[in-house]
Amino acid sequence: MILSCSNLSKTFSVDPIISGASFRIDDKDKTAIVGINGAGKSTLLKLIVGELTPDSGELVLSKGKTIGYLAQHQDLSSDRTIYEEIRTAKEDIIRMEEEIRQLERNMKSAQGEELSAMMETYSRLNHEFELRDGYSYESEIVGVLKGLGFDESEFDRRCSALSGGQKTRISLGKLLLTRPDCILLDEPTNHLDIASISWLEGYLNSYPGAVVLVAHDRYFLDRIVNHVIEVENAKVSVFTGNYSAYAEKKKMLRDAAIKQYLNQQQEIRHQEEVIARLKSFNREKSIKRAESREKMLERTERLEKPMELKDSMFFTLEPNVVSGNDVLTIDNLTKSFGDNVLFEHAGFQIHRGERVAIIGNNGTGKTTLLKIINGLLDADEGSCTLGSKVTIGYYDQEQQLLTEENTLFEEIQNAYPDLNNTKVRNTLAAFLFTGDDVFKRVSDLSGGERGRLSLAKLILSPCNFLILDEPTNHLDMTSKEILEQALCQYTGTVLYVSHDRYFVNKTATRIMELTHGLFVGYGGNYDYYLEKRDHLTQVALAAAAGKNKFSADKHKPSAVPSSGSTDWKAQKEEQARKRKLENDIRKAEEAITTLEDRNREIEELLTQEHIFSDMKKLLELHQEKEKIQDELMTWMERWEELSMEE
Repeated sequence: MILSCSNLSKTFSVDPIISGASFRIDDKDKTAIVGINGAGKSTLLKLIVGELTPDSGELVLSKGKTIGYLAQHQDLSSDRTIYEEIRTAKEDIIRMEEEIRQLERNMKSAQGEELSAMMETYSRLNHEFELRDGYSYESEIVGVLKGLGFDESEFDRRCSALSGGQKTRISLGKLLLTRPDCILLDEPTNHLDIASISWLEGYLNSYPGAVVLVAHDRYFLDRIVNHVIEVENAKVSVFTGNYSAYAEKKKMLRDAAIKQYLNQQQEIRHQEEVIARLKSFNREKSIKRAESREKMLERTERLEKPMELKDSMFFTLEPNVVSGNDVLTIDNLTKSFGDNVLFEHAGFQIHRGERVAIIGNNGTGKTTLLKIINGLLDADEGSCTLGSKVTIGYYDQEQQLLTEENTLFEEIQNAYPDLNNTKVRNTLAAFLFTGDDVFKRVSDLSGGERGRLSLAKLILSPCNFLILDEPTNHLDMTSKEILEQALCQYTGTVLYVSHDRYFVNKTATRIMELTHGLFVGYGGNYDYYLEKRDHLTQVALAAAAGKNKFSADKHKPSAVPSSGSTDWKAQKEEQARKRKLENDIRKAEEAITTLEDRNREIEELLTQEHIFSDMKKLLELHQEKEKIQDELMTWMERWEELSMEE
């Protein structure tokens, strides 16, 4: 066991946030904390980590166990480079390495008992250094940085110049590298692209310690967690299994509770009718029987009405005007910032009724494309042409289209002055802004609240072409499901950027992946994309290399060439690439085996008395061992790179 919580309670003002929470986290547990926005998930994490003190209850951390915590928002004001900052997570290993190097220098001039003491310390430190993977910490740092979406060309950038999302990724990397017994993560996927989320899934699945996380990415949760802690109406319940198992169990419990409540209400109404009828007879015996039933009814323990999904958004989307069949035509579009070319000679079309998801790694230009379409940025070359009667509704993930000084009521009313007060309030209520919430300032809203307000403005617009940039960020599970349903029933056209794989799978009719400066098209949802990705990407890259542009036909909705001869040529090139890759991998594996064999020979020699009593020979073997470790690290990195290309 790592920690146990018993009857934890926390109240803010007069509102109970957590009441009587009891659960435990064991070694290797992977646990999700779920609940609607504002339920108290982050509060529970802060109670566990000690940032908040419970009003009552007890939290016990097992002796010698460590906890690491990543909050939603990070204030990383360091002037170090990205690499220098994340390297601080290995300070203890680095100090140990420096101490070992210093001992090596000192041993050259030491003699007698002093030398013996140094050698004993040297042997102990070397053993501990190896146990803590000291020889591979540099490659581990690089691996984590790359896994979280940082290119090596970015390693020298100053942290002070980074965005909030990039700072959060650095803080996440530092936390992972410290390897605490229990990792607590609050919305770790919010600033990660699909590739980085997949990498983090693998990392956490193989993590030897426990993981407790708050996340709204259902694919992510299903692949990682084996326990779910639910926070609902201040009560905390524990479920075994992943998120899908929890959702199914929760539905069964909710249905049973509703049925039980309705049955009791029916019985209460029946008893009240019987009592009223007995009293109407106006006889002493009947009145006594009525009074007896009233007393029984008063003693009945009334069931609380189960919470309905009233705390989630509910809305429908419907265009006021039907657009023409050709909604958007992208022709020969090129955009770069300095030497960074995002995409070049891009071309595709979107037709009425399609729901097109744009996916790709961070920094590839997805949001830039949306801004060009909306006229917020100029393209370097090419054009974006809207079809007949097309009107755009734009959802900006940074909510820059909101006015900070406005109240929520003013934000809606200023945008739509024809709406009366009741309509404005009803719209805001549909997005969970009720009562005095409507008089909050935009500047005081959280990220999730800003997202909901932007969606409220969007559904009121008379648009038939929705352009959405990360619409599910900060939305809870239920609100995402409502948005999914609304988009799937929408008869207009949708173009959106998202890293939420479950959301993409549920809503997309077509996927455009922005990779290597190309838009590669897939005529299906996310499952179809996974099935066809490797083949179609290779074909698109081969076609682009041959033609030196994105696509020969601006009317094709995909970057994939249809030419059979081009396809055959691409397959031949792919076969040749695979043969070379297999040879390179075999060469790397042989080099690794040779180095590991020699490393084991040295370790065996170091245990022999005639070696460890010979100072000169001892130092020679240690130096050879270090050289082997460096070469081994180089070959391992090479092998990992080659394996990823398979």
